[in-house]
Amino acid sequence: QVQLVESGGGLAQPGGSLRLSCAASGIITSFYDMSWYRQAPGKERELVAAIASAGDSTNYADSVKGRFTISRDNAKKTVYLQMNSLKPEDTAVYYCKAVHKRIATINYWGQGTQVTVSS
Repeated sequence: QVQLVESGGGLAQPGGSLRLSCAASGIITSFYDMSWYRQAPGKERELVAAIASAGDSTNYADSVKGRFTISRDNAKKTVYLQMNSLKPEDTAVYYCKAVHKRIATINYWGQGTQVTVSS
């Protein structure tokens, strides 16, 4: 059974930091490209950051470039999202997604973790 479990969400002040983790089980994470998405109330889910299966390539939404960093540890089967200089507009539910690097129809989502940025 495949599971992606996000953690690390919570309340942060503007300008603060949070680190999200996504722990995978039931898959060999080195076979999967991993990404973080977010969905704010009333908005569509959007891609925040992505990292290739080997960790050698990353990309970011323009809105988070220079503030967020995605990384992974395949030995720990975990993907991270370091979020710095948080803004109220970063408030959303953050989801982890795994996509097989060769078969894109094989993909999994986590259940999400709430991030709220407010003073």
